[in-house]
Amino acid sequence: MTASFAQRCGIHDAAREDALQRAEQAIAAGGLELVRFAWCDLHGVTRGKTLVASAAAQAMRDGLGMVSTLMLKDTSDRTAFKVFEPGGTASLPGFGFANNLLLLADPASLRTLPWTPATGWVRAQPWFEDATPVELDTRRVLERALERLAGRGWGLRCGLEVEFHIYRITDAGDQLDPAQAAWPGLPPRVELVHPGYNLLAENWYDMAEEPLRIVQHTAQALGLPLLSLEIELGPSQVEAVFQATDAMTAADNMVLFRNGVRQALRRAGYHASFMCRPPFPNIMSSGWHLHQSLVALDGGANLFRREQPEPGATPAQARHTLSALGEHYLAGLLEHARGMAVFCTPTVNGFGRFRPNALAPQAVLWGRDNRGAMLRVVGACGDAGTRIENRIGEPAANPYLYLASQIHAGLDGIERRREAPPATEAPYATGGVMLPTGLGEALAALRQDEGLVAAFGAPFIDYFSRIKQCELQRWEAAEDKDDFQRREYFSRF
Repeated sequence: MTASFAQRCGIHDAAREDALQRAEQAIAAGGLELVRFAWCDLHGVTRGKTLVASAAAQAMRDGLGMVSTLMLKDTSDRTAFKVFEPGGTASLPGFGFANNLLLLADPASLRTLPWTPATGWVRAQPWFEDATPVELDTRRVLERALERLAGRGWGLRCGLEVEFHIYRITDAGDQLDPAQAAWPGLPPRVELVHPGYNLLAENWYDMAEEPLRIVQHTAQALGLPLLSLEIELGPSQVEAVFQATDAMTAADNMVLFRNGVRQALRRAGYHASFMCRPPFPNIMSSGWHLHQSLVALDGGANLFRREQPEPGATPAQARHTLSALGEHYLAGLLEHARGMAVFCTPTVNGFGRFRPNALAPQAVLWGRDNRGAMLRVVGACGDAGTRIENRIGEPAANPYLYLASQIHAGLDGIERRREAPPATEAPYATGGVMLPTGLGEALAALRQDEGLVAAFGAPFIDYFSRIKQCELQRWEAAEDKDDFQRREYFSRF
């Protein structure tokens, strides 16, 4: 019998065969007519193909063709490499002339989509046709980072707090008018679902309950560990909080949540935006706060937990709350903060959030339960929930790259046994090391960070930088910056 493509890739074992058979049974039992094969691109957007249900199982064995230029797109969907010119993809082995990649789906990821009838969904990743993995795929980047942790017997546990905006669509004409079609196109016209400036207001929650119910039902139907939905300070701004999971599950959940609720809300006449700062004069920036702790793979113990403060340590010292391992990890996050910033905040728009007294960070600092600091240490001695919260992320970040950057930075701090400075009590004071103030500065900081370049690999850093540089160049050339952000981010993210 000829080996399937999945077998040639070395991933089709007995467990995968069992999962595939269960998926086939679920497709039949659920009366599914279509199955979407979805892949997360560099920008955190899901792409893929939709198959009739009878073709899904075979595609999970033999792969599904995908044009390789999908991995080379910037945020406008323009290809950042000259794929049809000699040497245009010389830095990208396996790519060229818009050749094919093959998507292989994980049958265990099958879900029934709650917002569209008789449709299943599976998560897929790209492979080269010679059955070798595409290492530039961002989910594979996180897999490699987690392998570094697993080699030490550790895993990463993450909790997500995600702020975003929901608007009611008043007129989709601009977006769907063929006479105004452009690349990229306009978003729909919208109005607020609550007026804002009344944090956690029950009245505003009641006003926004219809779209928040859609978010709730969508997340729960997809099996996501949603804990709460909250009214944030800004007009039409909300927050979703999720129970902590292992890092890969957290990243997968973020991809599914972000893309799923946008589609479900759109069908009901709403526009959800995970853009940090929507293009309106009176808004509040949205952040993605990432809670993290290292855990033992054997038993799940929290490796940041300390039973008693280190003798002589003051509350301003990390070892008053964190284990020695936790302090080294914290110090690594601080030392690589400028280099990792572009993975946490990857858009031109997101850097507008870093401003004083805005519950957002501005400098490379940590604090004990301090929401103005970049890193917030949460917990106390004996607390199994002791963790570090990174507050520099924007909700449009690619989850796999965001989490991978934490692992590589934290591990470097551990390997070099770095010590953290004292906690800040003045997160907006002047004179400290500042976070990058724009995409160009952030890209330069990444390229200058030798530790992160080595951890991610120079080929990936070059690839990522090339694509983000195209976005930056178009931003710098745009005469109307607001129009750029409406089309580039608000319409698509």
